[in-house]
Amino acid sequence: MAEGQKHSEDFISQATALVVERAADEHFGVSELADAMNMSRSNLLRKVQAATGLSASLFIRKIRLEIAMDLLKEGNMTVSEVSYQVGFGSTSYFIKCFREQYGFPPGEVGKQKTEVNPEESKPVVPSNEKRNFRIWILGFLGVLVVAAMGYFFWPKTSSELSSEEKTIAVLPFKNESADSSNLYFVNGLMESTLNNLQKINNLRVISRSSVEKYRNTNKSIAEMASELGVSYFVSGSGQKVGNQVLLNIQLIDAQTERQIWAEQYNRQLEDIFSIQNEIATQITDAIKVIVTPTELEQIEKRPAKNLLAYDYYLQALEPYHSRTDEGLLKGIELFEKAIEQDPEFSLAYAHVAISYYLLEMFRAEKQFTEKINSYADKALLFDSKSAESLTAKAFYYIQSEEFALARPYLEKALEYNPNSALAIQMLADFYFRLAPDTEKYLEYALKAVQLQVTSGDSTTQSYSYLQLANALMTAGFVEEARKFIDQSLAYDSTNYYAPHLRSYILFAQEKDNEKMRQRLIREWKKDPSRLDILQDIGKFYYLDKKYDSAFFYYSQFVDARESNGLKIYELENAKISLVYEENGKTRQANRLFEEFATYAEADQSIYRNIALATQSAMKEDWEKALDLLEAFAEEDNNQFWFLYLKDEPVFEPVNNLARFKLAMKKIETRFWEQHARIKTKLSREGLL
Repeated sequence: MAEGQKHSEDFISQATALVVERAADEHFGVSELADAMNMSRSNLLRKVQAATGLSASLFIRKIRLEIAMDLLKEGNMTVSEVSYQVGFGSTSYFIKCFREQYGFPPGEVGKQKTEVNPEESKPVVPSNEKRNFRIWILGFLGVLVVAAMGYFFWPKTSSELSSEEKTIAVLPFKNESADSSNLYFVNGLMESTLNNLQKINNLRVISRSSVEKYRNTNKSIAEMASELGVSYFVSGSGQKVGNQVLLNIQLIDAQTERQIWAEQYNRQLEDIFSIQNEIATQITDAIKVIVTPTELEQIEKRPAKNLLAYDYYLQALEPYHSRTDEGLLKGIELFEKAIEQDPEFSLAYAHVAISYYLLEMFRAEKQFTEKINSYADKALLFDSKSAESLTAKAFYYIQSEEFALARPYLEKALEYNPNSALAIQMLADFYFRLAPDTEKYLEYALKAVQLQVTSGDSTTQSYSYLQLANALMTAGFVEEARKFIDQSLAYDSTNYYAPHLRSYILFAQEKDNEKMRQRLIREWKKDPSRLDILQDIGKFYYLDKKYDSAFFYYSQFVDARESNGLKIYELENAKISLVYEENGKTRQANRLFEEFATYAEADQSIYRNIALATQSAMKEDWEKALDLLEAFAEEDNNQFWFLYLKDEPVFEPVNNLARFKLAMKKIETRFWEQHARIKTKLSREGLL
């Protein structure tokens, strides 16, 4: 055997043994292996590549997957348990990698007669080292029991990210033109690059809002990488000079701050679409990310037929992203100009539809419903596989209150753009507000945090934690919700909604109505325009049957809601109606009750039976009210707050009856069973 070959085999054997020894440590990556072998990272990369033809990270992953195959064949562990034993922080990512290596998912091990080369299916490890690995794994299981709670309830920080995960941030591009009016063009190129990368399932792409704060930063690559928790950065600069586009793009390894790919483009303006496609494919090639044919097809789509249409579209993006009424209207005007130049411009149609939806999202009077539908349909006609087109159509169905029809469009949008913060946030909101499903709400809130929580943008981070705290509270994770709402306020003490939610979380811990009222009143006095807090103050006086005080706050809420034409808190009209009746406001009470009855009859959510039970109780039809309460007790996916249903004054005349008590007990039992099921499922999937 040649000396060089022997050294190479010794090197690989030593490296393999170290990986096997640390296989369960998800933080053991390329840098850690280099340190363990007393060599530089670059030297390790070179030697592994020369000996195996693989990158160092793929070499480590291959060994982990081979160990996983052995464990699965033994049949003593679930797929989820195996994934953690071989250093994968996410079960779904483990399944994807396993399928890539073996051609079938890990759940089918034992069902498959795999034709795997024996030399490729086992790590090159002496038998005694393999035996030591098994013993070490058993010891590690004991540690997992102690660490489980802390691990399940906190998202991964940048230091905890798996070495296998490809995470990328596209920094704001710099305008090198002396003409500041060209800034929209350079920003548009940055957004197009971001959007193309977001379509790739194998990448986690940091959202646009999370990187915007770095537009004029003096921070180093290392500082930004620490804040964002990313593996790579894309940075760029450019200008438009007449019909020429001058663009400089570079890809930087966040760990080493080394430039691993760069390109200078000096092209005609008409080449702008091909440039954008080249950037995405060259970046994915450089970091060795698998891009499926479907994803490549999405990336290579030409968004517009002519440059003038695309130019108007780029001009519209900045006012559109402002989300103000003025900005949305300005964006619509520019998107319309883009459509005039290209009547088949799908993205422009989609953005107009989304803008109209955002303009009147919470308005009682809807003026734009048919416009939303028309523009969404045109967007889908010209590109049925666009995440934006699908989201636009979902917004039409939400606007029309046909919620069951909206869901598949949002899910399909996420399929075509797995990194779409908008689609994920809308799905979280959908399962919280529109078609309540406690489990799915928490699932999507956690996914939103995975995209946003590592942001250095304290405001973005604060609102991500806020949403997660609310989802955890809804599912009954009270202590965990308290931790995240405190984190939300720590990142941004001015967060508009966090103190309100924190009041509810404290109430769940203290169960003290008076303390809750005082907290709410303090928050409301800071901003008397807060209708959400105003109606809650009325509610907590109502619960203690202090109807005079409840009327003081409820009447202000009702007047403000009506004068602003808002369609909010319709389920609360039953309580408000009762309070008005107790205060001698019979005519207004009847009107509010009729509005509530109309809402209850039309409700298609899991809360329909409780709404109808309330309606029957207010009519003193107690037999029907109890029937409906018993039906509600059979529902899944209830929220934590329905555990307090037994304290509702409207049900006081029957709350000592056996049927009522049994229904309340069943609601409580089913909720905590659901809580346990959610905890197990999301923990298994690596989301908790």
